[in-house]
Amino acid sequence: MTIQVGDKIPPVKLKAVGEGGAKDVTTDEIFAGKKVVLFAVPGAFTPTCSMKHLPGFVDQASQIRAKGVDTIACLSVNDAFVMDAWGKAQGVGGKVLMLADGNGDFTRAVGLELDGTGYGMGRRSQRYALIVQDGVVKHVAVEASGKFEVSRAEAILAKL
Repeated sequence: MTIQVGDKIPPVKLKAVGEGGAKDVTTDEIFAGKKVVLFAVPGAFTPTCSMKHLPGFVDQASQIRAKGVDTIACLSVNDAFVMDAWGKAQGVGGKVLMLADGNGDFTRAVGLELDGTGYGMGRRSQRYALIVQDGVVKHVAVEASGKFEVSRAEAILAKL
């Protein structure tokens, strides 16, 4: 079942690259006691994700943070090193936390898996964005197939 407003974020380990390399980061570490915007993309370095989705959140980061958001995070079913390289290629700096859901554990737990096998991409994440306060979902924006409207940075900024 797809995650809904009022649901708690499930306890899952993700990966992020820091100074010492790839490390585990739990959803509790990311969401507990914080206001977080999490957006997910089908794949790092893919066209819409690289030309519109991630750049939108990088460009709007200061406006989003001005609404009381502690963390802006980008999640994809890619490994931590790919997410790190993509963040560097996009000039993310410290504006967006790049999270790897390499095995798709989080993506399945929130019910937002995408079957991209027809495109040679395997199992991935749908394109979506969540607004989460202290681990509780306050807003869910899942894109219809092939669309890029409700999960873009400007749409999420309007919901904050």
